[in-house]
This record gives sequence, C-alpha cells and structure tokens, in this order.
Amino acid sequence: MIAPTHAAAPFSERFLDALTQVQEKLLLLLAKAPLLLIAILIVLVAIWFGGVLSRRMRVLRRISQRNPYLEGLIRTTVKVVIGLAGVLVALDLLGASSLVGAVLGSAGVIGLVLGFAFKDIAENYVAGVLLSLRQPFAPGDSVRIDTYEGSVISLNSRTTILMTSEGNHLQLPNSFVFKSILLNFSHNPKRRFEFTLMVGHEVSLHTALDIGIAAIIDTEGVIADPAPNGLVASLDNDGASLRFTGWIDQTRNDLSRTRSEAMRRVRRALRKTGIVPPESRSRVMLVRTETLAELPGDYSRSRDTSVDHALDDQIDRARLKEDGGNLLEATPPDPKG
Repeated sequence: MIAPTHAAAPFSERFLDALTQVQEKLLLLLAKAPLLLIAILIVLVAIWFGGVLSRRMRVLRRISQRNPYLEGLIRTTVKVVIGLAGVLVALDLLGASSLVGAVLGSAGVIGLVLGFAFKDIAENYVAGVLLSLRQPFAPGDSVRIDTYEGSVISLNSRTTILMTSEGNHLQLPNSFVFKSILLNFSHNPKRRFEFTLMVGHEVSLHTALDIGIAAIIDTEGVIADPAPNGLVASLDNDGASLRFTGWIDQTRNDLSRTRSEAMRRVRRALRKTGIVPPESRSRVMLVRTETLAELPGDYSRSRDTSVDHALDDQIDRARLKEDGGNLLEATPPDPKG
C-alpha cells in the first residue's frame, strides 16, 4: 500500500507544476495584451498605408502608360515591403525579434524547394516580366515566333497568345517566346512582297522587266517609295526566271491581296506584248494573234487589296476574355489616385 502513495506523489507534483506554468503564461499573456493589440494595429496600419501609397505614387501613372505590368509589379512590391516592415516592428515590440530570423530562414528553404519543384512555371513568369519590360510586340501585331505565325492577342504571366490565320488560338510559353527568334511584321508599316515569273529565251529580258515593273506600279496598294524593282533571278535551258518586288503600307493594304493583284497584272501585261512562259515540251497551237491581248476573264477590273479584317472581331473578343490579365494593355488611370 505504500508504493502507490509514493507513485502518486510525483504525478501530483508534476501536475501542479504544469498548472502553475500555464497560469504564469496566461498572466503574462494578459499582461502583454495591450502590446499585442498595439502590434496588431501596427500591422494593419502598415498594410493600409502600403495600399494607399502604392495607389498615390505619381511616378506609377507615367509607368503605367508605357508598361502596365511593371506598374503592377512596383505597386505590389511597395505594399509587401511596407507590410513586412510593420510586421518586423510589431515583433520587436513584443520582444520576438529572434523569431524573424527563424521565419526568414524557413522561408528561404521553402522558396528553394518550390523553385526546383516549379522551375518551368518560374521560368515562364520571369520571361513574362522581361517581355513586358522589353515590349517586342503589341496587341494586334503580326509576328512570327520560331516557326509559329499569327496576330498577338495578349501576354499573360505564363503564355503569349496568338491567333493564327485559320482563326485558332495558339499559346506559346513565355520562356519559349523569349528565347526564340521573333519577327515582327507590324513594327515597320512598310513591307515588301516578291514573286517570280518565267519567260522564254526568245524575249528581251530588259523589256520583260520594264513591263513587269510598270504593271506593279499601277497596282492599287503598291507605294512609290521604296520603288518596285525587277531582276533576273536565274537562267536555265527552259528560260529565265524574273523576280519582281514591291512595297505596301500595311496600315492601308493587305500583303497577300496586293501581291496577288500585282502577279495578275504583271502576267496580263506580259501576255499583251506576247511574252509568255516557256513551254516545257513542244506542241502545235493555232491561235489568232489578237487572243494574246486579252485572255478570257482577264479584264481590266482590279481586285481588292485593302487590309484583311477577317480576324479583327475574333481577336477583339479573345482579348476581352483575358479579364485584365493582358500585360500588353495599358491600365486605365485610377480616379482616386
């Protein structure tokens, strides 16, 4: 009967010691309650002040007109820095400054682990930031990225979205876009087109070139500066290959349509003077001379060379679906700012 008494005594003592410690901590917490409330108030004020300051920074208004993504990044950075400063002041007030080092160390380790786990996502995000800063294209620009070609719809934090000529949405990772060769067809409003035609050896190449250049000049949509040009591209046993070039203003005319009309006019002008493509094999033809002047259906009616707006409505609808996530769009000014 003595053993249980000796066993129970240490348990009761330990229980009383634990209860005493809990009471002391509760009393200490109650004693620090005013400081805790002040610390919480400091954090809330810091968060509020960071938001107000980020909205009222005048320099951001000028940045947002050129780069909306950089403007949003700076706003977020200002709010985070001021909020973090409030947390540090609150911890120092509570005497828990040593906790800051432990939290920052844990955050560094967690960040390193997440960085390896989400390497591709982080790479695309950083590439999106750099593309937003460099602005190599704008919404609606016609671009070729590596082997992909289309009109730019938007740039978000992970992907660059294009619309192909078939009306399909094409999403390219930002890291791929940043590292690839990018050709922006819309950056310079003037754009050159070219095509080749074959003529026989029996014709004067000077005459054929002059006739072709004159026909291109008369084509609607072809500009005078730079002037159209023609040259002999190659010679072989069948004849000569003539290469013609011309320039258009992309803001007023479509490249493919203008090129098509120029080819039609050059071919028609050459046939009017009896210059036809060489025959790869001999055959006997009985035709009247005047039939070379006008071919059936090839009359003087010009074809449309204006800008092709077939995809404009689809591109506009696609841009609206981005819900403000387009890093290429300027953000409207804040009326409260």
